[in-house]
Amino acid sequence: MNKKPIRVLLVDDSPVALTIFKRLLGGTPDIEIVGTARTGVEGLTLVPQVQPDVICTDLHMPEMNGLEFTQEVMSKFPRPILAISSSVQAEDTHNVFKLLKAGAVDVFPKPRSGMMNNFDRLRQELIGKIRVLSGVAVFTLHRRSAASGEVSVVRPQPRVSAPPPRSLPPVCASPKPEKSVRVSGEDAPRKRSFLGSDRPSSVMSRSVPPPATPASAAFYRMVAIGASTGGPQALYGILTQLPPNFPVPVLCVQHISEGFLQGLVDWLALECHLPVKIAPPGEYPQPGMVYFPPERKHLELDNRGRFVHSNAPPYSGHRPSVTVMFESVAHYYGRGVLGVLLTGMGRDGAEGMQAIARAGGLTIAQNEATCVVFGMPREAIALGAAHYILPVTDIAPMLIRKVVSSRSG
Repeated sequence: MNKKPIRVLLVDDSPVALTIFKRLLGGTPDIEIVGTARTGVEGLTLVPQVQPDVICTDLHMPEMNGLEFTQEVMSKFPRPILAISSSVQAEDTHNVFKLLKAGAVDVFPKPRSGMMNNFDRLRQELIGKIRVLSGVAVFTLHRRSAASGEVSVVRPQPRVSAPPPRSLPPVCASPKPEKSVRVSGEDAPRKRSFLGSDRPSSVMSRSVPPPATPASAAFYRMVAIGASTGGPQALYGILTQLPPNFPVPVLCVQHISEGFLQGLVDWLALECHLPVKIAPPGEYPQPGMVYFPPERKHLELDNRGRFVHSNAPPYSGHRPSVTVMFESVAHYYGRGVLGVLLTGMGRDGAEGMQAIARAGGLTIAQNEATCVVFGMPREAIALGAAHYILPVTDIAPMLIRKVVSSRSG
């Protein structure tokens, strides 16, 4: 059966850019350009008319810029948005993360030397991103009530299977909390969908039994978080909920395009109650601090618990790797680790989460309904490595509850 093509709306004030985008996407059977607009105002009018599956928008436009346009779309007609601009380069992190926070799923920097250089490479990267975005779940962001989590999910219909692009620094919006699933013992593996109806989880029905949940008296000394595609906004949703007196260190690994890591750290540092920084080699993790590894380095702990930056080979194609970090903290802290695996492509982090569970730590996987891509959590769940499967909005409260209760018990 032939699948419907991906409907794309292009919004850019440059006629030259629109022409080039049409050339880049033209001749692709599974992509159809259903409209073009020169301003955000015009684009906003077209969205309900042409019903795009993916929107590509410039940042700098008259009347309504790309940031304002993204906010309006995600409030009124939520669609996956790809921001394409010369102002979303690695040094433009202020623009990048403002767009991601507003609801854009990914960014695509316009080449500085013009789009016609490396035409085939650009074409394949752009097509790859659009194919991925066409399968992304997005959420209505009600700006006045966003703080209370009043959002609703819009699930796309599956369209095409395509290899993922090599790197993505996208986001995942935080939806309305749903009931969590605790998997233990002989419980039937079921998952509550976002719309409220129960259905069996296809992942859990094929998985091995999950590990026994650690005793509530476990004393948690470390939180370790891994994320990939969709991770920046998922991390934002979790880390901004942690209080300034959070009593344990938080180690994070985020797969992100080269050059964007420092911008991510700076953005989170401005938004969070906790300090956020690159982990200094040779130092001990400190309570109430959030740490990331430097680019192109694994983050591990030595036999005294100090940070080590490793040049070991990439794991599952990644350096830094979530699994490498998870295994290292599991080895040092044992049952004192709370491990969290968030949205992302591939399987990095699954074996690491299993190592945490085997060491007696507590593990949490982000649920499918709130993931941009349910790859990494799915793999961990299939290994039986997840004690809890939670929507992203429930993860920080769970971390706070577990860490505090372990100290008061």
